[in-house]
Amino acid sequence: MNFSLQGIRGSLNTDLTSRLRRYAVGFTSISNVDDVVKSVSCTPEPSFKFKSRKLVYGEILIKDTQIRCYHGRKGNDQSFGLKPPKREKFVKRDNKTQPPVDAPYVPPKPQRTTKAMPDKTIEIFEGMTIDELAKRTGQSISTLQTILTNVGEKVGSEFDTLSIDIAELVAMEVGVNVRRLHSNEGTEILPRPPVVTVMGHVDHGKTSLLDALRQTSVAAKEAGGITQHVGAFVVGMTSGASITFLDTPGHAAFSAMRARGAAVTDIVVLVVAADDGVMPQTLEAMAHAKAAKVPIVVAINKCDKPAANAEKVRLQLASEGLLLEDMGGDVQVVEVSAMKKTGLDNLEDALLLQAEMMDLKARIDGPAQAYVVEARLDRGKGPLVTAIVKAGTLICGKYVVVGSEWGRIRAIRDMAGKSTERATPAMPVEIEGLKGLPRAGDDIIVVESEERARMLSAGRKRKFEKDRLMKIMDGRVEDPETEPSDEAPKRVELPIIVKGDVQGTVQAVTDALGSLNSPQVFVNVVHVGVGSLSQSDVDMAQACGACIIGFNIKAPPSSISLDASRANIKIMQHRVIYHLLEDIGNFIVEKAPGTTETKVAGEAEVLSIFELKGRSKSKGPDVKIAGCRVVDGFVTKSATLRLLRSGEVVFEGSCESLKREKQDVDTVKKGSECGLVIQNCYDFQVGDMVQCLQQVIRKPKFISSESGAVRIEC
Repeated sequence: MNFSLQGIRGSLNTDLTSRLRRYAVGFTSISNVDDVVKSVSCTPEPSFKFKSRKLVYGEILIKDTQIRCYHGRKGNDQSFGLKPPKREKFVKRDNKTQPPVDAPYVPPKPQRTTKAMPDKTIEIFEGMTIDELAKRTGQSISTLQTILTNVGEKVGSEFDTLSIDIAELVAMEVGVNVRRLHSNEGTEILPRPPVVTVMGHVDHGKTSLLDALRQTSVAAKEAGGITQHVGAFVVGMTSGASITFLDTPGHAAFSAMRARGAAVTDIVVLVVAADDGVMPQTLEAMAHAKAAKVPIVVAINKCDKPAANAEKVRLQLASEGLLLEDMGGDVQVVEVSAMKKTGLDNLEDALLLQAEMMDLKARIDGPAQAYVVEARLDRGKGPLVTAIVKAGTLICGKYVVVGSEWGRIRAIRDMAGKSTERATPAMPVEIEGLKGLPRAGDDIIVVESEERARMLSAGRKRKFEKDRLMKIMDGRVEDPETEPSDEAPKRVELPIIVKGDVQGTVQAVTDALGSLNSPQVFVNVVHVGVGSLSQSDVDMAQACGACIIGFNIKAPPSSISLDASRANIKIMQHRVIYHLLEDIGNFIVEKAPGTTETKVAGEAEVLSIFELKGRSKSKGPDVKIAGCRVVDGFVTKSATLRLLRSGEVVFEGSCESLKREKQDVDTVKKGSECGLVIQNCYDFQVGDMVQCLQQVIRKPKFISSESGAVRIEC
């Protein structure tokens, strides 16, 4: 024990000497150190009470020694209250001499790192300041000033005013949608004709009613006798007033066209057949009108038919929430007949009365605001846009931006084909001179110069492409919470190229194709276009393995058809939307992989049991043969057999042998007797039932409702 304390004393002397020399004051000799050591070793408790100047340094010494551990000899730490650190168990590493395990590469699943931000829409106007634009977009003023510098604008104070075009360009750069506001201060506001949209169910006589109003025959020119385009024209009434009419298709596939018609209109004429009543597209038209906050005038057509029942139609409309005048509401109801041309004067009076109550006025001077109703591609004239002017005056020769396209108006023609220099509010016109084909529903704005038109068009194209890619990514990225199961069928991608006569029908066909998506087939529209088929369409279809759909277009030249047939490219051309959707639906069903199901192909009853014993080793072990009679369907040798006893499954296995009249057969039909052996099954009893199980592939079904809506049911 003395030897142990002496060793500790020696180690403390050495360490304390170096430590006190580090402090450089107080202790100057070894004797002072010995005094401190003696006080430490003799005191039972670590409490130091010095009366000299050494007290300060003794406290410093104690504080420092509490941090550091002193080890006099190995293994005696615990006797002084010190806990040595625990040693981890040494684990020997495995030698990496073993060959790597061959495992299939599983690519990581693409996951959405951040949620897509909802589209933000702000209102902009002429003369707004940078500070106000920054508040509405949620961006800093310095960020907007940097964007203004990049687009070539002079940046001064944050209270500098911006033109409405530059404000839209800056907003698009920060990823914000805009809605333009135009002030009517200091402009001339005059009454304008009403814009009336005719809506209703398919084959209820909408186009025939308009033909009766303007003494034409448009319905006879439509393929299949149904309207598949949006028509705009001005009808002069007998009273001298004029009304701008929009005719919309009634088929379920043209829902977007009806929505565009309701967005630009002042009054909606809801046509309902007296012999058919309220139908799905009738309710949809009512919903579009209510969403656009547009008044409705009901026209009950086909009142001359024997099965007409106008009162029943009134009750149906009232039950759907439409307040009719006959029942104390404000919705006018007129009974007409397009074939007999009766009730047309009453319809005209109802429309003019509704327009007078609305007091429709518009700005006449200043830059025009217009709305694209339809767009098509003409071989000689290029892109042609059918538009309705909402405010201002559209003048020939001005630079315009239509959606993401721009151009200089080369010609303006009314719906009769006559050229004019200007178009006033509520006037439907056809515009020529754009560089590209816009989409139906785009707004037309007039800009100052070609440079401004190019800049605004380029900005809109960038934003449109960005939004399109984001939508594709959102559609392709799977939800991480839903894990695909192994039993789920494989989904096949079907690329399709759509070509149509006008932009509106192309969009209608594209929307209808989107409704045909199913868990087994993903319809991917890789390209859409307006005009006839070209060689580039065939090359694109060959590159991506797509089929081509042509709607209301001319037949391609023989050279293009020959190239398509050589490349095994399917071309589907139709002029009626019914036939097109039916053909596409059947094609999708054909391409679908289907789901595998187990089906009971036949049943056989066990009549007797035979047992073969004592066979040689070459022939195998003993077997039990079930003598059966097929009571339903058929039994095949390649199928799986299930043994049932009192309705419960006893055994299930493959068929090892199937014989009829001592001869091996592949199939035994209903009413015949046979002998069968189930592999590894030795428990047969008389009266058991043997089911023949067959694996079948069930394809999805193409379903078309009476209203024209289509879907794929798996």
